Amino acid sequence: MSKSTLTPSQFSQNLLAWYDQSGRQDLPWQHPRTPYQVWISEIMLQQTQVTTVIPYFERFMERFPDVQTLALAEQDEVLHLWTGLGYYARARNLHKCAKQLLENYQGEFPDTVDEVATLPGIGRSTAGAILAQSRGIRAPILDGNVKRVLSRLHSVEGWPGKKPVETRLWELAEHYTPHERLADYTQAIMDLGATLCRRGKPDCDVCPLRSGCSAFANGNPADFPGKKPKKVIPVRTTTMLILRDEQGHVWLEQRPSQGIWGGLWCFPQTETADEADNALQARALRARGDAQPLDGFRHTFSHFHLDISPLEITVRVQGTQDCEGRWVDPAAPGELGLAAPVKKLLAGLAAPRQSRML
Repeated sequence: MSKSTLTPSQFSQNLLAWYDQSGRQDLPWQHPRTPYQVWISEIMLQQTQVTTVIPYFERFMERFPDVQTLALAEQDEVLHLWTGLGYYARARNLHKCAKQLLENYQGEFPDTVDEVATLPGIGRSTAGAILAQSRGIRAPILDGNVKRVLSRLHSVEGWPGKKPVETRLWELAEHYTPHERLADYTQAIMDLGATLCRRGKPDCDVCPLRSGCSAFANGNPADFPGKKPKKVIPVRTTTMLILRDEQGHVWLEQRPSQGIWGGLWCFPQTETADEADNALQARALRARGDAQPLDGFRHTFSHFHLDISPLEITVRVQGTQDCEGRWVDPAAPGELGLAAPVKKLLAGLAAPRQSRML
């Protein structure tokens, strides 16, 4: 395994000198760098780019400015402000974590990585990022950007998802983390991976670490980190029943807290259109006229594709509806957490109505 020629002191000095000139120092969660703001930003930034996160973060902070406000909020409202960011387990864990912080820590974060990492939705790297950036505690991090930087610096072979590779990268993260300017260093190494040491086309010519980078010296930075072994992504199908009442409202139901779209509001689903009648009966509804198929589309999760076939049915309520749900106006569904395909379908349903009003 190749090694970098940079000492820890040279590494941090070069990196921080670059950060002082070119790093991102005006992100909304940096002013002030409170544990709460850093925590919210770190969770939002998982699997999501900074430019996408900023408006979500600002709306979220306006509504939930502190741990207590978030802990006491309804989950629906939290999920509503998360709608569009995806990976909704992150939002549910945020809410759960805020409750634990309020109940067990008076709304404050603990001071050790080990303790912070026991909270819902927070792992070792996120815990380190929170404490390093908000309290200046020496805590290495290892997010995707840092893995890429360190893998290339030392030509660490293999996919970081494999335990031996991850262990080696944690050793390097510990080795290079300085004892001063921890907040800036943590932001700097993430920035380097996001802006210069990119996945596709790294900008090695202006990288502050190029003089000691093994992959640059060998001319093969694109080989690191090792790629995740490919596997065939399965395809599932579902029929979404868009049930409209005589006023044009549509019926939504809240998903179970576990599983895909946990806690979000969705249209009823069946495996096939043939099962629609049974679904209507179970909801004390009766079809008025024929069902109308709408254009289908594919929604992709991290581990499977979902082919969605929407089926619009005008219905009449007959009897008492025992199942929990609500009728909503497609143009104004209220502050509900909505699955992305549902939000897309509602926008399409609302568009004709709005255009007629112009």
